[in-house]
Amino acid sequence: MTIQWFPGHMAKAKREVAEKLKLVDFVIELVDARAPLSSQNPMLHNTLQEKPKMMVLMKKDLADTQITSEWIEHFKEKGIPAVEIEANHKQDVQKVVQLAKELGKEKMDKLKAKGIRPRASRAMIIGIPNVGKSTLINRLANKKMAKTGDKPGVTTKQQWIKVKKEFELLDTPGILWPKFEEEEVGYRLAAIGTIKDQILPKEDVAAYVLNFLHQSYPDRLEERFSLENVDDMLEAFETIGKKRGCLESGGRINFEKVSDIILQDLRTGKLGMITLERPDS
Repeated sequence: MTIQWFPGHMAKAKREVAEKLKLVDFVIELVDARAPLSSQNPMLHNTLQEKPKMMVLMKKDLADTQITSEWIEHFKEKGIPAVEIEANHKQDVQKVVQLAKELGKEKMDKLKAKGIRPRASRAMIIGIPNVGKSTLINRLANKKMAKTGDKPGVTTKQQWIKVKKEFELLDTPGILWPKFEEEEVGYRLAAIGTIKDQILPKEDVAAYVLNFLHQSYPDRLEERFSLENVDDMLEAFETIGKKRGCLESGGRINFEKVSDIILQDLRTGKLGMITLERPDS
């Protein structure tokens, strides 16, 4: 099943990224550490062309530490420097600054070799909606430069931001691609809250999460929801609903509330540190 959607402002944002790319020396791409491949924007790969790039795996505190290390190595093997961070940790933010300085230095050394006076290097920061871009920018600038929020699509326009005297950063709106060719990509992004809950049936996304937990983290499924298997999904929802008090009049289970609980437990880390895909999957 192809999941197709594309808000109009994202088409405009894509055009603006292409236009401004020639103004920057490198690109900082933010992905969600819980789904590092699914949260990359394939539509921007052609747009970015050969521009040097670094990857920042956001929300490392919610992702499986071992699998995050595998992803870091995966990107490095492809020649793309990468770091994992939690944007509220100063030391993690400094890792982004250091890596950006190293990428910018290469460009400045070339200018110097040509007899051109070095300037502050320039970077474009990109990422899908709700990846934590605004939070990171505010930490990099050490003041509130970008609006933050826990819902997708907070950033709506481009702006230049100075990161101390280290480099200049061009903020861009979060951009998603027009359609998800692989159904599972859509479910992963819906599960971690990248796309709005209205895009896919919430119960289907919650069922996807339960199936994934059963396959990859069965201990979490048992600890949090007292479930050993999800062969009968209706029964699994009813078990969780009774355990968590999701009852309507007459004792009926409110499946929407059960879905909310499953998704919120995943998104807030109450199910533990979980990653939805591995480099070799």
